[in-house]
Amino acid sequence: MTTHAATAPLELPGVATPAPKRQLFVATAVACVAASALVGGMLGVWVLIRERRVADGERFPLDYIIHEVATNVMLITIWTTALFGQWAVYAGKRGDRAQTALALGVTGLLAVAFLNAQAFTWNQMGVEVADEYYGALFYAMTGTLFAIVVAGLLFSVIAAFRALAGRLGDTDVLAAHSLFWYWAAAAYSAIWFVVYVTK
Repeated sequence: MTTHAATAPLELPGVATPAPKRQLFVATAVACVAASALVGGMLGVWVLIRERRVADGERFPLDYIIHEVATNVMLITIWTTALFGQWAVYAGKRGDRAQTALALGVTGLLAVAFLNAQAFTWNQMGVEVADEYYGALFYAMTGTLFAIVVAGLLFSVIAAFRALAGRLGDTDVLAAHSLFWYWAAAAYSAIWFVVYVTK
């Protein structure tokens, strides 16, 4: 009797899995697109209700005075925040820890200034939530953007810890952080025009 020894099939040696690239940047971009749908939907509802009110001969908002100085300062502040976020990416790519820390610190400070200006606007306008459509829509839109800026402030803190704790050369977090602030500035620009400028 002849027996055949079982032979193992020939296999190529294993190859190392390539390191993931720009996952956080892509995830931030996807989150920004999803949030754009949210903000765009709210803007669409706002414009629809506003057009119906204006067609009936009413003013929208009826009795509230919008303090445009604070809202214009918020517009300038959030775009400046995006520019400082971009500066953090530039400094991180150059390996400049001090400039990166300064850029991220100013980004966080400007985010706090934006939140302060929004709180001031809420206080000065005195809009009631129960004020038919306007109150609910006003707080839904401005409150959503407030939450977005709070998330951006947390993103700035995380980016600072990550970049300044020894991973300065890995600028993926800084690039995602900058993208988030550019998106937040664009979202506020749309809200600023529709809610605060168009009456």
